[in-house]
Formats: sequence, structure tokens, C-alpha cells
Amino acid sequence: MPPRAHFDLATLDPARILADKEAIRRVLPQRFEMEQLDAIVHLDPAENLVIGYKDVRHDEFWVRGHMPGYPLMPGVLMCEAAAQLVSYFIISQHVMAGDFLGFGGLENVRFRSPVHPGTRLVLVGKAVRVNRRQTTFNVQGFIGETMVFEGDIIGVPLQRKTEA
Repeated sequence: MPPRAHFDLATLDPARILADKEAIRRVLPQRFEMEQLDAIVHLDPAENLVIGYKDVRHDEFWVRGHMPGYPLMPGVLMCEAAAQLVSYFIISQHVMAGDFLGFGGLENVRFRSPVHPGTRLVLVGKAVRVNRRQTTFNVQGFIGETMVFEGDIIGVPLQRKTEA
């Protein structure tokens, strides 16, 4: 049985975009095939909550080879999309120092339903632990009202080295 959702998605206005792909690019370093987030639609610093989405396209780099004839979004890419969501929150809200949030680990991840091209994967992240060296967000992914995955993402602040 899936856990309780962090947010009632029925109350969300998906047309109210707080950050589009260009705004996300100003915060996150991922580019090209590794950009896994299309929009931020809800951000609540008081609740440590962020919601965004990825429109899963038919021309994604993995579609041809990840189950030919029955393309399934790889679970690792769902986790990457969720990690980018929480990284956007941490960096844009200046919660931790550093240029960007690096992947520190995954815990308690469960995949509950497949994700296919032509769907919108709505991602919800809620901070459960934040300190200066590490943060943990519980993340949930939805297609419509169905929770398709959930888990905990551990992030660590990273600073790009500058050349002297």
C-alpha cells in the first residue's frame, strides 16, 4: 500500500508555472539528455515542499532501447528527475551552501506502476532532514492520481572547483 501523499494534487493548478525549463536551467547544471525536469509548479519554503513535473516524451533517449515495443521510463531516471526537483528547491531557496546538490544516496525506493511516454510525471518532494552537510527529501511520483514511485533522496552540497 502506498504511503499518504504529501500534497493533494487535485488542488494543484498545473497551468501556474513558477519556473519553466529556462528558469530551471539558471539553477541546475544538468543539460541535454540529463535534463529531467520541465517545470516547477508549487514551492512552499515554510513546509519544505516542492512540486514539479516531467513530460515524458516519445523521443526520450531511452525509449528505443528500454523495453522495445513497450517503452518504460527507467526507475533510475524517475529518481534523477526527483533529485533535480529537490536540488532546485535547495539551491533556489539557499538552504545549503554550494553550487548544486549532489546525489548522496537513495533509500526506501519503491516503484509501484510503470511510466510510459506520453504521460506527465508529477514529482513531489518534502524535506524530512536538512543540515549543512546533508539533506533528505521524501519524494513521490504520480501519473494522474496513481503514485508510481516513492523514496528518500539524500543530497550533499557540492561546489565546482574554480581554476586559479
